[in-house]
Amino acid sequence: MKKMKLFNLAWPIFIETLLFMFLGFVDVFVLSQYDDLAASAVNTANQAVSITTIVFTVISTASAVLISQYLGAKKRESASRIAALSITFHLIFGVIISAVFLLFSRQILSFIGATGDLLEFSSEYLTIVGGFIFLQALLSSMSVIIRNHGMTKVPMFVTFGMNVMNTVLDVVLVLGLFSFPRLGVKGVAIATTLSRFVGVIVLAVVLFTKIEKPSVFILLKPFPKEDVRNVLKIGVPAAMEVFLYHISQLVITSIVLNCLTETELITKTYVQNVSSLFYVVAVAIGQASQILTGHLIGANEFDKANKQTYKSYGAAMAVTACVCLIGAFLRTDILDIFTDDAQVIALGANIILINIFLEFGRATNLVVIACLRGAGDVVYPTACAIFSMLLISTLGAYILAVVLDMGIYGLWIANASDECVRGVLMLIRWKSGKWRTKRIA
Repeated sequence: MKKMKLFNLAWPIFIETLLFMFLGFVDVFVLSQYDDLAASAVNTANQAVSITTIVFTVISTASAVLISQYLGAKKRESASRIAALSITFHLIFGVIISAVFLLFSRQILSFIGATGDLLEFSSEYLTIVGGFIFLQALLSSMSVIIRNHGMTKVPMFVTFGMNVMNTVLDVVLVLGLFSFPRLGVKGVAIATTLSRFVGVIVLAVVLFTKIEKPSVFILLKPFPKEDVRNVLKIGVPAAMEVFLYHISQLVITSIVLNCLTETELITKTYVQNVSSLFYVVAVAIGQASQILTGHLIGANEFDKANKQTYKSYGAAMAVTACVCLIGAFLRTDILDIFTDDAQVIALGANIILINIFLEFGRATNLVVIACLRGAGDVVYPTACAIFSMLLISTLGAYILAVVLDMGIYGLWIANASDECVRGVLMLIRWKSGKWRTKRIA
């Protein structure tokens, strides 16, 4: 634990997260050369994926907290038992959700509000990617285990390899190079699935040769009911927060599909991809901080955990300010990479300016909520999410975008308000010190 430092943990997570986002960026960029609506279709389909894979968040979030706290408390066997439980549950639920997507992808997307060509494109993508979503479940599980043992470089290298493979396959299969047929959205789906399969194989080799033995699953006999209770105690509230976020985004997507113009839909897709680059550092700092906090709480070093959180938060805000400033100056040039539609570029450039306020709130939430989770304090963030996401983000988006006819501007103002309000509430919670009573290990 003494060798773990924020920077040493965060920079590989930063690269990994950036590369993971780049996977989506490449998909959207390549499809934008094929068909603008096809690019939007992938974004729509991924909204459905995010909702239905919420069960993975329950398991992976709880596993991360428990493993880090048990390792901090020097309870190695307990950490291994949680690892075995995490992999088993991820695989079981991953297979179940994959079956749902294979059978009902079209119905799910129709429920969201996709119609016409958008429905055709998105269902084609969701059937393949969703049908093999158990691969993403295993990737998530093994990455969490490896990362919380301090080996944050391994998932980074694996994600790099996945990016290279996905990019090559995207270009070849979507655009039909080297005599391959132009598969469009189907090509992106195949590329994503194959790269995930290779990533799972590599992570499994590392996990079962460097950290755990294949026999680790023996620890699940007798069945660890107390561990399951702890997973649910931590995971369900944390997952509910993520679930509410995705529900909010899903409703907002429905508003876009049903109430706004095609230009605004395309703009939303491109700006979301651009803005993902604005908060990638905060994501990395947050995840690294959760690992550190969990270890420190497990070792009963509460004052160190408190100082580390404020240090992490200050670093995240400083970097976010710099990135947003650069993004504001280069916003038109960045959007020009995706499209030559002057209306989309002009609209997106304005939205990126509004997005700056959103990013400061989001950076606060990414870091402080991660630290609260590391300490085992997961109920409060969820309670705040219920209030803020439903009333400010979702209802606010409808009122501003539809009732007041502010369109996509209303959507972004509502989302920014939500992030900022929750950010203030999270800082108040951390300052109160109530997280000191939530230790589990």
